[in-house]
Amino acid sequence: MPDSDVLARGIELYNRQDYAGALSFFLALPPDSGAEGGDIAYFLGLCYARLGRFEDSLLYLEQVVTAGGEQGRVQQCRFLLAVIYALSGRRRLAAFELNKLLEAGYREASVYAAIAYLSWEQNDVEKSLEYYEKSLSADPENATALNGIGYVLACEDRDLAKALSFCKRAVEYSPDSAACLDSLGWVYYKLGLLADARKYLEQAAVLDRNNEKIAEHIRAVLSAEGKK
Repeated sequence: MPDSDVLARGIELYNRQDYAGALSFFLALPPDSGAEGGDIAYFLGLCYARLGRFEDSLLYLEQVVTAGGEQGRVQQCRFLLAVIYALSGRRRLAAFELNKLLEAGYREASVYAAIAYLSWEQNDVEKSLEYYEKSLSADPENATALNGIGYVLACEDRDLAKALSFCKRAVEYSPDSAACLDSLGWVYYKLGLLADARKYLEQAAVLDRNNEKIAEHIRAVLSAEGKK
């Protein structure tokens, strides 16, 4: 049986964002399944990373990078290694992986923006802002970084005029991004401009109907309007 058939169910679960299910599938593959060890290590590393089990993820991502092989896969794993190392304070290792990515032509701005987002998810506001600024230094038109830094500033009620500028530019570059529209709407909410806030948040909700964060933002705006 070809490797692709052996791994198909696990890949399907991963693509459906059932990372726990995919992890269980790949861990349960028997030694004689016919799947390549490098392929299994790759998907285990991705699953563990998605589940926030970063130390477990490192073990498998490092295997893929050390073994070499297809450049795109190796770069993706280096990308994740750099993010995990940076978040866990292992700056030398993070710098090493980042430099390898840069040598290979990988986009610096994307690396920094990813680290910034994960820092925000871990409630490290200062690190998040630091890395979003690094991302924008590398690529001033990076919509992900513009959106991210604007949203963080808005959530922290810090320099809302600058947050608005960042988010407006993000929407200019990515007008069909629910995330960018949501962030812009949230900045307007923080500024007290409720009609503008509702306009952009409702546009975001149309594009991503099941996003609870967008729905939460809309509820906040409606509540504020009711109090006026």
